[in-house]
Amino acid sequence: MITITDIAINHATIRKQADMTRFIELCVERDIKTISIWGDEVDRVGERTVLPVLQEIGLRVLGYNRLGPFEPKFLDRTRMELERAARFGADHVMVFTGGIPGGQRDLATLRRQHEDCIGKLRDEAASFGVTLALEPLHPMLFGDRTTLASLSRANDLCDALGEGVGIVIDVHHVWWDERLEAEVARAGAARRIVGFHVNDWLLPTKHLLRDRGMMGDGIIDLAAIERMVRRAGYGGPIEVEIFSDDWDSRAPETVLDIAIERCLAIF
Repeated sequence: MITITDIAINHATIRKQADMTRFIELCVERDIKTISIWGDEVDRVGERTVLPVLQEIGLRVLGYNRLGPFEPKFLDRTRMELERAARFGADHVMVFTGGIPGGQRDLATLRRQHEDCIGKLRDEAASFGVTLALEPLHPMLFGDRTTLASLSRANDLCDALGEGVGIVIDVHHVWWDERLEAEVARAGAARRIVGFHVNDWLLPTKHLLRDRGMMGDGIIDLAAIERMVRRAGYGGPIEVEIFSDDWDSRAPETVLDIAIERCLAIF
């Protein structure tokens, strides 16, 4: 049985309704101790505005979003994003490869290029004492948003790259995988699970990116996956991350209250 201190909130869950300043206020009001943040939301309100507030309150930053996609205009920001993540004391920085550029057909070469890029980012992140986090996305997002779409491949990459790279397990992306339990155990044995994101898979799903469900509204056996992750040795918080046009249309206070209530009931 978890308590409120075991729940983290990703700003993506209410970023359409609440800027980062309001997001922090709402989390503090609900005694949330851990959050995950987005660099573009920091830009919206200004680092000089939010960083001192976070430090004074003592909120912990779990994940920082993000590095990528792997295009020149975004990769040119890598150093700045890593420096900022370090200033915010983020536990890990999310890596987002992006999809397949128009006209590209040689998938094997593109994968190698992306994986080489992750290796370089790992080296740069290490200079700031920051861990990179790989998050395999659902296969239906392959090509459009990612070239990393299985927990098996994420584990393989971590094996190849060594220290400084971890894995975030998001139930929306991995719940379907027949190798899920084995790959979660593999990641846990290597002590590389750095985050656990929760939401739900709705039937029907109207949009692959922006129709995630509130925990308990879909078909994922959330409690079973959480047990897998805990057996694998993950001791961190359960992070709510819901991209949803439906929930974006509701008051942020309502979204957070329901999310917390569901987490306490399910886990």
